[in-house]
Amino acid sequence: MNRISHWRIGGILMMLALAVPAAAHHSFIAQFDPDQPVTMTGVLTRIDWTNPHVYFYIDVRDEETGEVENWGFEMGPPHMLQARGWKRNSMAIGDVLEVHAPRARDGSNTATAREVKFAATGEVLGAASSEQQTITSGQP
Repeated sequence: MNRISHWRIGGILMMLALAVPAAAHHSFIAQFDPDQPVTMTGVLTRIDWTNPHVYFYIDVRDEETGEVENWGFEMGPPHMLQARGWKRNSMAIGDVLEVHAPRARDGSNTATAREVKFAATGEVLGAASSEQQTITSGQP
């Protein structure tokens, strides 16, 4: 093989390697339905402050059955949350939270948080939802 062929093959392999991580990240509209908003109030049971998304979980009492269900909520990445006033320790296990979020399309107890209200303080923080993250940043 000549030198140019090696460079071409190397370039093609590099482009493929870079494309894989981009394809792994989900689109908002594929996973969540903005026409199915939910408002949930519950007790915080778990927080995963990691990239590419922060996740948290609350126990919510079902109004009809009285049973407690655990709901998982996706938020934006830590750096975007910090720009909206969040700190890694803003939430603590046992906090009562009210969450406004579009529900997952698959009907599971998951959603992507738009905003989170802390019952103890009344503070409301935006959740850096991927709903607003577009290439045009919401501009037409």
